[in-house]
Amino acid sequence: MYNDKKVVFSGVQPSGNLTIGNYLGAIRNFSAFSNEYHCYYCVVDMHAITVRQNPAELRRRTYETLALYMACGLDPEKNTLFVQSHVPQHAELGWVLDCYTMFGELSRMTQFKDKSAKNADNINAGLFTYPSLMAADILLYQTELVPVGIDQKQHLELARDIANRFNQIYGETFVVPEGFIPKEGAKICSLQDPTKKMSKSDTNENAVVRILDSKDDIIRKFKRAVTDSNNEIIFSLEKPGISNLLTIYSCVTDKTIAEAEREFAGMGYGDFKLAVGEAVADNLAPVRAEFARLMADKAYLEATMAKGADEAFRNARRTMSKVKRKIGFTEPKH
Repeated sequence: MYNDKKVVFSGVQPSGNLTIGNYLGAIRNFSAFSNEYHCYYCVVDMHAITVRQNPAELRRRTYETLALYMACGLDPEKNTLFVQSHVPQHAELGWVLDCYTMFGELSRMTQFKDKSAKNADNINAGLFTYPSLMAADILLYQTELVPVGIDQKQHLELARDIANRFNQIYGETFVVPEGFIPKEGAKICSLQDPTKKMSKSDTNENAVVRILDSKDDIIRKFKRAVTDSNNEIIFSLEKPGISNLLTIYSCVTDKTIAEAEREFAGMGYGDFKLAVGEAVADNLAPVRAEFARLMADKAYLEATMAKGADEAFRNARRTMSKVKRKIGFTEPKH
């Protein structure tokens, strides 16, 4: 049913409770592609282990991330939902692409520098080379379009460079992917430091609003959100706190920034923050309810994983077979 459709791919790590940044900047937008594209949405558990994980928690979060995909509107009948480690070609192509990725390219990756600083006692080879694995994730499915946040743009550019390099050496093998960055909500920032992206690994719980937070917790965090001097509610580079809250409000209400500015004109910061918190909580309520329903049906989640892995495997195997022929590997004759 997918032969005439272009391909979208994206993946989310099961390395912590997903935030409204993950939701508004990425997952919520994924379902819009389902009718026009063949969509692969992956739980990238292999990427998660570049940082030490508790095995039981990693397994639990893998189920949770799959359930959140569906709770956020991704229909497994219209999208291929799967777990990265269930499709061995990801690791296989990742190694091949390691050999076509330059040391200097990897050493320039901003996220490697950031994660190395945070995990100084575990700067492992996987942490350095995972952009090559990310390229493999994308290129394995002949992906045309990759929904990305601004912070992932550097990795997508590397994937494009690797694809072009391989194609120049061996002839057309990979589709060279394009990025898709939504105009609104591409970068949701911390509530405590609005100059930085909201991160699920932030140790300050007041900085992060998680999709599964209770309504009371969501409103409490927004009440404590950092704002700016004077009480003017406008979108401005000089007012990162207010601009971040306006962006969030715009995303959850589908209003433009200009409409939000007019709505809150003359309102005090306290009332404004409460209104944003309530809008976010109301928007997430059906997601939390559907997530709870799905997590209570582990058999259904496992069946969805198996179905998605089978679909992904068939397409990944085709690309991997082509790659092996191009580079001169032999394959067993059965």
